[in-house]
Amino acid sequence: MKKTLTTVFVLGFYLLSFSQDNRDKIKTLKIAYITEKLNLTEKEAQAFWPIYNNFEDEFMRLKHQSYDKRKNVDLQNISDKDAEALLNEIRSMENKKYTLKENFINDLSKVIPAKKIILLNKVEDDFKHKMFEEFKNRRRMQQPRQ
Repeated sequence: MKKTLTTVFVLGFYLLSFSQDNRDKIKTLKIAYITEKLNLTEKEAQAFWPIYNNFEDEFMRLKHQSYDKRKNVDLQNISDKDAEALLNEIRSMENKKYTLKENFINDLSKVIPAKKIILLNKVEDDFKHKMFEEFKNRRRMQQPRQ
């Protein structure tokens, strides 16, 4: 199992270096990694991935919306009234994220066991860590030697 996973990552990262569309490649690696680590059956995977992808897309949309609302704010000169309005918008956005996560867990609980839902968070973190380590290694390899 570990050998298969290692092979998938090595092959995947090799393909990434020649790819124009790295996001799709990373997403493919992520799907393979999560599917394997959660040990999803074919039936579970067919029900899991549409729920997961919908959640991820919606969560990223909310995250970008939240960032866009805050990025151009002049924090040094914002009025109390405008700050209060912005704070209310931030609260609203955070409530939407919380509700989205709640619905995500509820939807997942209909298609996979609770243990796999709990494990999902760890598996996602592990994948991000592996990607970050690979990125660091690639940067190190590209730096000229002195």
